[in-house]
Amino acid sequence: MGTIKVENIRVYAYHGCLKEETLIGSDYRVDVSIKADLNTSSISDDLNDTVDYVLLNHIVKEEMAIASKLLETVAKRILDRIFKESPAVKKTSVSISKLNPPIGGDVEKVTIKITEKRKKR
Repeated sequence: MGTIKVENIRVYAYHGCLKEETLIGSDYRVDVSIKADLNTSSISDDLNDTVDYVLLNHIVKEEMAIASKLLETVAKRILDRIFKESPAVKKTSVSISKLNPPIGGDVEKVTIKITEKRKKR
């Protein structure tokens, strides 16, 4: 088992419960970590034998472009797509940070993190 991380994906998006957040938008940072068997790809040197981190980045950007009230909803969509589009993934963690959130204080960021294992069939 191995880990692939795509960290600090920067995105500008329109998530939030406040009307202003959906109109003005905000800066976000997304981190994705996946667990998969990397033994075959470490020997074959073939992209088809691993989890393509370009795909992971693409999934994050597409799902972040769909406005939602809650970051938890966006994270779940990202998780679901990773499992659907990358059969080799056994476990995934997605962290989404809203930078400079409008919560009435000097707060650098608010982060949610969801981790899921692939459901056995």
